[in-house]
Amino acid sequence: MPESPARTTQANSSALLERRFELRDEAATTDFGVRFARAVEATRIAARAGSSVEPFAGLQVQLIGDLGAGKTTLVRATLRALGHQGRVKSPTYTLVEPYALDTASGPLDVYHFDLYRFADPAEWADAGFREYFDRGAVCLVEWPQQAGGLLGVPDLVFQLSLPGDVASPGDSNEEEGRVLTARAFSETGKTCLERC
Repeated sequence: MPESPARTTQANSSALLERRFELRDEAATTDFGVRFARAVEATRIAARAGSSVEPFAGLQVQLIGDLGAGKTTLVRATLRALGHQGRVKSPTYTLVEPYALDTASGPLDVYHFDLYRFADPAEWADAGFREYFDRGAVCLVEWPQQAGGLLGVPDLVFQLSLPGDVASPGDSNEEEGRVLTARAFSETGKTCLERC
């Protein structure tokens, strides 16, 4: 079984922005996925118009959370909001599912990774996935901790947890819904997160 989701590849990097979202149910998770897709689109359009901080060179989003936390639900909502019409399969066995989308901001490649089955970070290097991250694509990675530090610093990390797992003093420990803690580690990630 994968190591604790608390150990992530950005452990030594400081977040440029952190936001917390209460996702009370599956519909709220889907709504966040739609907002995130719109943020990606707006960021790409701004980059093409030259009005963004940096050009859009792709986006690495790491999704962290226990089994059943809502990672695939969030990816599915994001893909549908970006215009994907077909089935969204979890890449648990295939490791990656590619999507070539025609969006308002132009063609966009999205790669959905699920590294749950990796037993050793060397499997990431052996799989030859690095090239996917160098194409200006959006790479959505579930279970990134299974690749150790080989993924590098992501643009965004979405950590999904039960409310009791991230409770602050005075918070209730009700186990309904999820809390999404989003952290941006690049200017592009920060711009997207600000638009969510």
